Amino acid sequence: MQDQLAAMAHQVHPHAGHLSRQFDRILRARGFSKAQRLSLLEITPAAAALLLASGEPLSSFLEQVEYRGRRLAKLGMAPSEVQSALRGFDQVFESLLSKLAGKGTSPDGADLRWVRDQLHFCAVLTLNNAFYQVREAESRAFYELFRAEVEAPELKSMIDRFAGTLKEYTGASAVRIALFDARPSPHVLRPRCFATASAPRGALLEPAWRTRYRFCWSVPMVEQAQVRGALQFAFPKQYEWLPREQELLSAAAERCWRAAEKSRLIQDLGRREEQVRRLAEHMVELEESERRRISRELHDEAGQSLLCVRLQLEMAEQDLPTGLGEVRQRLQEARTLVDHSIVEIRRLIAALSPAVLEQMGLAAGLRQVVARFRHLHPGTAVELHLPRRLELPQKSAIIVYRLLQECFNNISKYSAASHVNLSVDSADGKLCLHIEDDGVGFDVQEALSRRDCYGLSGLRERVALLGGSLVVRSLPRRSQAAVEQVSTCQPELGQALASRDGEDHGSGVIGVSRPGTSIWIEMPVAAESGGQPLGGPTGPRMSEMRLRGPRLREKRREGKGAQPPQRRRAPTGSGVT
Repeated sequence: MQDQLAAMAHQVHPHAGHLSRQFDRILRARGFSKAQRLSLLEITPAAAALLLASGEPLSSFLEQVEYRGRRLAKLGMAPSEVQSALRGFDQVFESLLSKLAGKGTSPDGADLRWVRDQLHFCAVLTLNNAFYQVREAESRAFYELFRAEVEAPELKSMIDRFAGTLKEYTGASAVRIALFDARPSPHVLRPRCFATASAPRGALLEPAWRTRYRFCWSVPMVEQAQVRGALQFAFPKQYEWLPREQELLSAAAERCWRAAEKSRLIQDLGRREEQVRRLAEHMVELEESERRRISRELHDEAGQSLLCVRLQLEMAEQDLPTGLGEVRQRLQEARTLVDHSIVEIRRLIAALSPAVLEQMGLAAGLRQVVARFRHLHPGTAVELHLPRRLELPQKSAIIVYRLLQECFNNISKYSAASHVNLSVDSADGKLCLHIEDDGVGFDVQEALSRRDCYGLSGLRERVALLGGSLVVRSLPRRSQAAVEQVSTCQPELGQALASRDGEDHGSGVIGVSRPGTSIWIEMPVAAESGGQPLGGPTGPRMSEMRLRGPRLREKRREGKGAQPPQRRRAPTGSGVT
C-alpha cells in the first residue's frame, strides 16, 4: 500500500495544481462558496499527492480531511453534497489518466485508479466521522443548555451554566451574557464579528476585552423585534464564525432569553407565593387569636351570665311558696335548659381554644379529639397510633390539630363509618398523618370541583401552608372504580403510597379496593429548640392506644366472662371551664 501511494504521489504530484484548478472551476460552476471550495480542494487525491510527495504520512492527509470535514459541516454542507462534489474531481482525474496514457508516461492506470478509490474511501470515512463530531457537539451543547434551564435553582446560576456550555462549544477564551433593562447600544443590535481593538464605544460588554483579546463574536437576544440581551465571545486571535455556528448561537441566544424570562417569572412567582404563604400564616394566627378572644368572651360574659341565671332560678325555686307546683315545674325546666346551654358553651369554648393543646401538648389534644368523637359515636371503633414523643412548634401543633379536627368533623357528618384509623408518625424531620375510615366514600374529583366544598380545600390550604403534601383516596360504596386525587409538592410521596398499598389492610386497601376514604398528609416539621427530635431518641418509635366503642369492648369482655363497664357521663357542674 505504501509503495502504491508513493507511486501515485510521484505520478500525480506534477499535475496537482492543474487538477485543483480544473476542480475549482467545476465547483465554482456549481455555485459553491469560496470557503466551501477551499475545504473541498484540501480533501482530494491531488491534495493527498502533495502531502505524500513532501514526505508526510497518510495520517497527515486524514487529519487534514477531518479538519476540513468539520469546517464543511459548519459551512452547512451535508455529507451527500460533499460526496457529489468529489465525484466532479473523479472526472478531472480520469481526463488526466487519459492524457498520461496517450503520452505513454503512465505505466498502469488501473493502479492509480485503485489508489484513488482507496483514498476516496478513507476520506469518506473520515468525513463521516467529522460530521458526526460536529453534530454531536451541537446536540451536547443544546442538551446542556436544556439541563441548565431545568436544573438551575436561580437566574444567576443558570446564566453561568449557559456561559460555560457555550464557551466549551465555541472554544472561546471568555464569554459574557448580558440582559438589558435599558435601551442597548446600537452596536449590539445585530450579529457581528469584529476586532476588539477597533470596536466602537459600547460594542463590547466587557471593556477590558479591548486590550486582553483580539477578536469578538456578538449575538443579540431578540424577542418580537426587540433586543433583550446579548451573548459575546472573546478569542485571542482572529476567528471568523461559520454559518452553522452562527445559526446555533442565534438559537442559543433565543433559548437563553426565554429561559431567563422563565426563570424571572418563576422567581417572581416564588416571591408572590411566599407572600401569600406569609399572609395565610398571618390569617391563621389571627383566626386562632380571634378564637381565643371569642372563647374568653363566652367564658367571662355569657358563661358567667348563665351561671347567674341558674343561681337566680334556684333561689326563685327555693323561695316559692307551697302550692305552686306548676310554677316550680316551669322553673325546673328553665334551669335544665340553662344547664344544657352551659354544657354547650363549655363545648364551644373547648372547640374554639383547646386548653389541653396549650397545657399538655399535641398528643393530649389528639387523644381528646378522639375521645370526643367516641363519645358522640359510641358505635364506631377508633384506633389511634402516636409516636412516643411528639414535640412540635406551637404554630405547627395548632395546624395539625385543626387538620385532624376537620377530618373527624367530616367523618362525623358524612362518613357513617364503623371503623376509623388515625396514625401519626415522625421521622427525619417529617410528620406523617394517615387517617382512614370504612364509610360511604365520595368522588374526590367532584368534591374538589364544587365551590361549596370547603372541607378538602381547607385541608389542602393548611397542608400547603406548612409546605406539605396531601393525598386523598376514596372509593364510594356505589362504585367499584377508585377515585384518586393527588395534590403534592413532593412527587416521592406518591411512590411511597404505591409501596404501602401492598401492606395488610384486612381484605383490601381502603379507598382503592374497599369502600371508604384514606387521607395521607406529609409535612416537614422541625422540633422546638432545646427539645428532642420528633419521635424521641429512646424507647420504641411507635406506641399504640386503641379507643374502641362500647359494643366492640363488650364483645371482647363477654368472651372473657367480664362485665362491660358503665360509661362515665360528662360532668355537668355549675361552672363554665
